[in-house]
Amino acid sequence: MANLNQPTREEHLLEEPHKMPQMISVLSILTFIGSGLVILFQLYYFAAAKRIYDAAMAGQEKIDQAPAWAKSLQGPDPVGVIQRTYDNRIPISLLTIVAAVLCIAGAVQMRKLKKNGFAIYLVGELLPIVTTAIFIGTAAMASIGFYFGLVIYAVFIILYATQLKNLKS
Repeated sequence: MANLNQPTREEHLLEEPHKMPQMISVLSILTFIGSGLVILFQLYYFAAAKRIYDAAMAGQEKIDQAPAWAKSLQGPDPVGVIQRTYDNRIPISLLTIVAAVLCIAGAVQMRKLKKNGFAIYLVGELLPIVTTAIFIGTAAMASIGFYFGLVIYAVFIILYATQLKNLKS
């Protein structure tokens, strides 16, 4: 005897498969591009760390003659930030690459409509903030570049969070 509550094979074929929402598609593509660039820039930074350090220190000599508002954009201890960034370049580079890979992995999972992808992505976005606090210190968090990065992180986290309703466990 046929179960009347079970859909027939024809009804299964007529159901529309779960489509990836366009917002997740766009966000994940942007995540792939952004995280890929982060990995490339981080590899470049690691390879050219001494040259970048020397140029940044030389630039500090010139900034001393700049107006006060220009100096304030760098935060309270730009020389210390440059020095700590150079001294801790290995763990900073490794953790930055790990964070970018986590963002990519999370985006891939969200493209598959899996909720755990958001948690993976969130860890990847928060890891650079923790890395900065641990290895460079709070002085780096007072710069305009750090705040700009936080805004980008927040926008993506919020936009992905709005798509949680489309994701399955």
